[in-house]
Amino acid sequence: MNNEVLEAMKTRRSIRAYEEKQITREEVEAVTEAGTYAASGMGRQSAQMVVVQDPETVALLSKLNAQVMGTENDPFYGAPTVVVVFADPERPTYVQDGSLVIGNLLLAAHTVGLGSCWIHRAKEVFSMPEGKALMKKWGVPEQYVGIGHCILGYIKGEAPKVAPRKEGYVIYA
Repeated sequence: MNNEVLEAMKTRRSIRAYEEKQITREEVEAVTEAGTYAASGMGRQSAQMVVVQDPETVALLSKLNAQVMGTENDPFYGAPTVVVVFADPERPTYVQDGSLVIGNLLLAAHTVGLGSCWIHRAKEVFSMPEGKALMKKWGVPEQYVGIGHCILGYIKGEAPKVAPRKEGYVIYA
């Protein structure tokens, strides 16, 4: 079956090298709008996104993320935009809700010609005092939990090739 959405799902890859040029407001809005249409438990939309494009704040987020990993490398691979996804832990489906938002962000980025990658450790970063201070500054409710970071930017070089799918991925019962 040939379908544009299915083809985009098959060709999207995680990108780990970005140009220094900032992406446009229109591109960010297209990607985040797709995030707002993610499925959520009982349609409650427990997730919230924060778009970060300020280079100093992106650098701080990268530093905090690296600290959690125990490294000094840039876990954001030089991406100029970070969309932080939070969710309300009072909803029983908050992890799934936030994860689906990130999935939509990744796919939408690919369809508008951007590179993207899901970067973990948001829960840990936003449990730290520096992360909590950012949440307060951004107006994110303090009980919310970091689900993940979606980095965005223009791809530097070529996107990785699609790897073959593993045998036994799907079992028909």
